[in-house]
Amino acid sequence: MTRARGGRGVSHLRLVALLTMLLAPALLLLAPGPAAASVTQLCMPDAETSCLTGTIRTEEGVVEGVDLTITPPQGEPTTVTTDAGGKWSLAVKEAGTYTVTLVEDSLPDGVAAVGRTEEQVDVKIGEKQTTYVALFEVRTGDYSATKSDSAYYIQSFVNGLRLGLLLALASVGLSLIYGTTGLSNFAHAEQVTLGGILAYWLCNVLGLPLVLGCIISVLLCAGTGWAQDRGIWQPLRRRGLGLTQMMIVTIGLALTLQYTYQYFVGASTVKITTATSTTVDIGPITLTTQSFWAMGISIVMIALVGWVLLRTRIGRATRAVSDNPALAAASGIDVDRIIRLVWIAATGLAGLSGVLYALVVSNGIRWDTGMQILLLLFASVTLGGLGTAFGALVGSLIIGMVVEMAGPLGAPGDLKYAVALAILILLLLVRPQGLLGRPERVG
Repeated sequence: MTRARGGRGVSHLRLVALLTMLLAPALLLLAPGPAAASVTQLCMPDAETSCLTGTIRTEEGVVEGVDLTITPPQGEPTTVTTDAGGKWSLAVKEAGTYTVTLVEDSLPDGVAAVGRTEEQVDVKIGEKQTTYVALFEVRTGDYSATKSDSAYYIQSFVNGLRLGLLLALASVGLSLIYGTTGLSNFAHAEQVTLGGILAYWLCNVLGLPLVLGCIISVLLCAGTGWAQDRGIWQPLRRRGLGLTQMMIVTIGLALTLQYTYQYFVGASTVKITTATSTTVDIGPITLTTQSFWAMGISIVMIALVGWVLLRTRIGRATRAVSDNPALAAASGIDVDRIIRLVWIAATGLAGLSGVLYALVVSNGIRWDTGMQILLLLFASVTLGGLGTAFGALVGSLIIGMVVEMAGPLGAPGDLKYAVALAILILLLLVRPQGLLGRPERVG
């Protein structure tokens, strides 16, 4: 690998590429257009006020107009309603146990509560912990007592398959980056967020057709991968910066992008508004047509990545660089070119994952969406085996299944994510290299 010339610094071209990569999302979001969905003014806790708050969402998106009844320790109950972002909030000034009840009759057609509809919340005033969150689980489809438990498990299994496929799109690229460079890229999940935000801007602000907007979003995300490697990672590699220092750079880049998104998009969920999607029932399984399309696209793209890796010269060169970069370079392979192609493909796949995730899982995108799924991506890559694309696919499917099946098996709220990570730890205790990884001798 060519060493950098001393004292030269970063060239003007690299500097321009770096600035373009950092500022492109901001410039796009500055374009005029309708404002993000409005959010009701949320409660702000202080020394005399505590807050009860929460969000009502299904696997298809947030739910607006849902009523909740909040009964204080003494006095009359208060009714609050979720806003356009699915959020509800109430300021309280009396300590004690509050009863938060989900009014099932206010749920829209096709949405039903799963599990409990009433929660007891102990509120204290004037302490450091002054915000209290009440959690309820609601899903699309009929989950009433008339539907069997087995049907509920089957539906959750299919939802897990869908989530696993969407995670696989992003985790395969993350695994390829690690395999070819050894870098754990903590900013990779922000490409998922970027894909969803760009699709929102192109489809809802500029009014482009959904398919065209999604294609352009993916291409722009792939372009940021080129800019990242050309402007940041290649110069750092040539200067011999260690992987630990480069990993810290990815953390800083992730934080920069997160708060850039928050500044321009706000804290609310922005929706990619499309024509009303129809629901398809196949036995006990209920999914939207968008979900079927998303799963099909994910399968096709993952299969295409596998074909490229196994059947093409670029794929064989990529595997050679992953196995031994020095030997690959000695064999005449342009290592820098292969790494740049990997960055382009990885960020493009992550952007596609963000577009599909915004459409079928949350029906919108937030500034912190990437941060929420970052651990799931790393869990998928680690579970399948670091640096193996097919291992990332297997790990993603397992993580997706565990996350969706943990709810029916009794894990409340976001504890289902902790269950997935606990399974990861247990498996690594037995097989440290992951499911498809190769054992390595240490020392």
